[in-house]
Amino acid sequence: MSHATQGRLCHQVESLRRQFVQAPELPLGGVFDAQEVERALEEENVQSCDCVYTPLVTLRMLLSQVMDADPSLRQAVSRLLAERAAAGQPGISANTGAYSQARQRLPEAVLRRLTRRVGDDLLLQAPVRWLWHGRDVKIVDGTTVSMPDTPENQAAYPQSKSQKPGLGFPLARLLVVFSLAVGTVLDSALGRYRGKETGETALFRALHDNLCEGDIVLADRYFCSFFEIALLQQRGVDVVLRLHQRRSADFRRGQRLGPNDHVVVWDKPSRPQWMDEATYRQLPDTLTLREMRFQVTPPGFRTDTIVVVTTLLDPEEVSVLDLADLYRARWQAELDLRALKTTMQMDILRSKTPAMVRKEMWAHLLAYNLIRTVMAQAAQQHDLPPREISFKGTVQTLAAFAPYALLARAGQLQEFSSRVLAAIAQHRVGDRPDRSEPRASKRRHDTYPLLMVPRRQAQALLRKGCYG
Repeated sequence: MSHATQGRLCHQVESLRRQFVQAPELPLGGVFDAQEVERALEEENVQSCDCVYTPLVTLRMLLSQVMDADPSLRQAVSRLLAERAAAGQPGISANTGAYSQARQRLPEAVLRRLTRRVGDDLLLQAPVRWLWHGRDVKIVDGTTVSMPDTPENQAAYPQSKSQKPGLGFPLARLLVVFSLAVGTVLDSALGRYRGKETGETALFRALHDNLCEGDIVLADRYFCSFFEIALLQQRGVDVVLRLHQRRSADFRRGQRLGPNDHVVVWDKPSRPQWMDEATYRQLPDTLTLREMRFQVTPPGFRTDTIVVVTTLLDPEEVSVLDLADLYRARWQAELDLRALKTTMQMDILRSKTPAMVRKEMWAHLLAYNLIRTVMAQAAQQHDLPPREISFKGTVQTLAAFAPYALLARAGQLQEFSSRVLAAIAQHRVGDRPDRSEPRASKRRHDTYPLLMVPRRQAQALLRKGCYG
């Protein structure tokens, strides 16, 4: 690689880091460095065939696009035009075609690798005081996202059966593994909304290889099955799950550990269709598990009693109160998904092909992880737990400071970044214990009648004066 090419590459990586106000001297500053980005591009054999829309420039534009309130291609290209003008670089065409082609050339694997690396690296560098009893807790939860109604998207991610053809939108099921300590996305899987082996547990089993011995998986009752727990225990992974609604807990039986706390034995059920015979034989015939029950007393919560199942059997090491507090922290996954879908506008994806849908999804997750990195840096610098800092407040602060970070001199960047972190640390999550709100809106919005026939058919009827 020539010195000119190497210098241009370093400059592009530096611009990408400055977009998230990164400086090497910051706490946790080694989470997202130039070597990491270059290594991901080399591992996927990515080569540039465009002197303007290089892979790094395309990556930076894609990240800014998913963070912008206006995520259009025109806005992304206009931002690049403004940056080049401010830097004294030659002008380029405002046409979006070249950038659109560059996005298609950027491999999905690059986005996936960087997302996982940033999430894992931040967790590895996290102070022990941020962990739960010194251990990594990984929260698993799922949701759905929709996308434009194109034949390609419909073939890959069919719409709900309750909707007539031409009236619905393709739906995909998204499963995400979050870090409880730092909030980053550690892994994710995207699949069809309906069909065989498309549920959240099936998607999660595809991610088991990325779990580490000693991890604790925290999830809702949907994941509370004999086989899920047994497969995780084979990897040395503990679980804290809510008891599935089809199982009942009888605290008069088993080994009593205390009030509403006992150890029981589950027998292995018959082999499910998705599991092969060899795997089934390898699993133990019984599981020794701990069940504990606690009351949810604040008004506004949907249930009064919750039974939690765990493989953490020692009551002296982990008390009932510890488990109750940990399971309550599972709600952080709901807040993280809300940050992705609402704050970062990932609930409705914009891409018209499945390949670009997946890239767009990983771009959202990578941008989310980089925002979480900035939040962790602010928390470390100001001695706060990362979960006390507002995600939306961080996004707003980065949006306000990022243009000036691109123009800051190298000697000023550390001081500039420290000021950004200080501003971010002031955006605290409100202390609202046991808050409950009705799921209803007071403001009335103008409404249109629902489209009851495909749009093209409605347009033809409208031209004939027969619609509406």
